[in-house]
Amino acid sequence: MADEPGDFIDMVRAFSETSAPIDFVLIFDNLDRFIYGSLVTLELTVLALILGGMLSVPLALARAYRHPILNGPIWCYTYFFRGTPLLVQTYLIYYGLGQFEFVRDSFLWGPILSQAWWCALIAFTLNTAAYTTEFLRGAIEATPHGEVEAAKAAGMSAVTRTRRVVLPNAFRRALPAYSNEVIFMLHGSVVASTITLQDILGVGRWLNGRYYLAYEGFIAAMVFYMILVFIIAKIFKLWERRWLVHLRPRETGPADTKPAPAE
Repeated sequence: MADEPGDFIDMVRAFSETSAPIDFVLIFDNLDRFIYGSLVTLELTVLALILGGMLSVPLALARAYRHPILNGPIWCYTYFFRGTPLLVQTYLIYYGLGQFEFVRDSFLWGPILSQAWWCALIAFTLNTAAYTTEFLRGAIEATPHGEVEAAKAAGMSAVTRTRRVVLPNAFRRALPAYSNEVIFMLHGSVVASTITLQDILGVGRWLNGRYYLAYEGFIAAMVFYMILVFIIAKIFKLWERRWLVHLRPRETGPADTKPAPAE
């Protein structure tokens, strides 16, 4: 009787290795690596979104208000990072900057630009800032003119109007689009695995290479990404229910359908 648990485990392992469509026991044995890879992915994605979001606000304002000096350079920046693949951008930063001697001699080379993690974070931040700048610019331009005029009539300065009326309105309107950007950024973070970082996909590639597998590592990585996307979508859905209530069409009740009394 004492050997029964061990015999059962051996049977499950043998079935997983020989008869099952995928070796699920091997995936379970390396689950800690996938959890670590998920933490690396989340760390890069969240930090890039925070830094990119902070950078995008002043850039979007300059674009929306057509700043005579900054508008052109910001447009070139957003066009470049939206018009080229994230993989190319990451390679240019990780492999390309090291080709310049003045970069290698700078104080940034040792602690930052020679490290894969920092190069990935820089590329991800600049990429997501470009996308966020453009759809936030559109949300700023879509601010109802009446709200701005009401703020002017209340005596608010331009800075106060932007802080208390324009930006809150733009953030709410940009929320659905930003949820897609967060998911796209999560998916785009797979680029980190190409520059030696062990993110989710990096762990999957390691598993396939270590045990000469065809797709077990990729399937496990896919499941982890799907779980993260599900959590992100639920979080944004809750935020939209709370902050976009005023944009929903109001249901017409019996009191609204009664005819006006005759005079």
